[in-house]
Amino acid sequence: MRDTVLLSLALSALPALAMAEVPKVVTDMPVVQSLTAQVMGDLGTPVVLLEQGANPHSYQMKPSQARALQEAGLLFWVGPEMTPWLSRAIDAAGGKVPQIALLHSDGTHLQSYVDDDDDDHDDDDDHDHDHGHDDHADADGHSHEGLDPHAWLDPHNAGNWVSVIAAALAKADPENAATYEANAKAAQERIDTLDKDLRAELTPVKDRPFVVYHAAYGYFAAHYDLQDEGSVAFGDATDPGAAHLSALRADLKAKGVVCAFPEASHDPRPMQRLIEGTEVRLGQPLDPEGTQITPGPDLYDTLMRTIGGNLSGCLGQ
Repeated sequence: MRDTVLLSLALSALPALAMAEVPKVVTDMPVVQSLTAQVMGDLGTPVVLLEQGANPHSYQMKPSQARALQEAGLLFWVGPEMTPWLSRAIDAAGGKVPQIALLHSDGTHLQSYVDDDDDDHDDDDDHDHDHGHDDHADADGHSHEGLDPHAWLDPHNAGNWVSVIAAALAKADPENAATYEANAKAAQERIDTLDKDLRAELTPVKDRPFVVYHAAYGYFAAHYDLQDEGSVAFGDATDPGAAHLSALRADLKAKGVVCAFPEASHDPRPMQRLIEGTEVRLGQPLDPEGTQITPGPDLYDTLMRTIGGNLSGCLGQ
């Protein structure tokens, strides 16, 4: 009888032991949290450091978040090009946090920020090819050069990152490797469906030029062959200067720009001033980083479909 009780107690403890081996996972941004959450499934919920509505480039972590980072079993982040504040936090933690910068993972297609005359965005080389720094500055001298970190806006990269995340989790937690692999496969299938749907939606408007608030959409435009003709603000955290607005305004008619898209979390007035007195339509705000969307496994799909819907909705009128 005593042996039976002991065996029963041992068996009842097994699920808890298995769960204890699932690493504490921390992510930098809602997009990465969403992809990671899809891979982890019911095994755990990854922490996201960037709060809803916050600026991903100049965020200040709370002490509780710094502790979560120090206690992390695994950190997934885009990379220092996107969230420099997290790079500093990793250094402050003594570099002891096991981490993967997805932007620099094998198989990721990278591209530099491109100017309006650059035809090279269909280059599908792997990530070795675009670490050079091409200088692109607006009329006020604001520089926007080098590697563009918004790589998740190419769904092929999102699919690749899901595989990278699953492989890292499986290495850290071998007992659940099959679950991570199965979840990653399901996530990739979902991304493939999303990609096909967006291509069907955007193909009819691919020849209709538009401008955006900031230069975040190079990957999206390149992947779907869209005519992104420039941005009001060259940097993610820089305000547009009067000379740049003036130069861009002169381009609107010359390039046949159909729509101008403001951005979530940014003042829409510069975009409104840009198109005032023109035939250019003001589109719905775009949210390339997903900072206005409720975090979770569905966020990536929602983010991409919303960008696609807002673009097609205005350009297709």
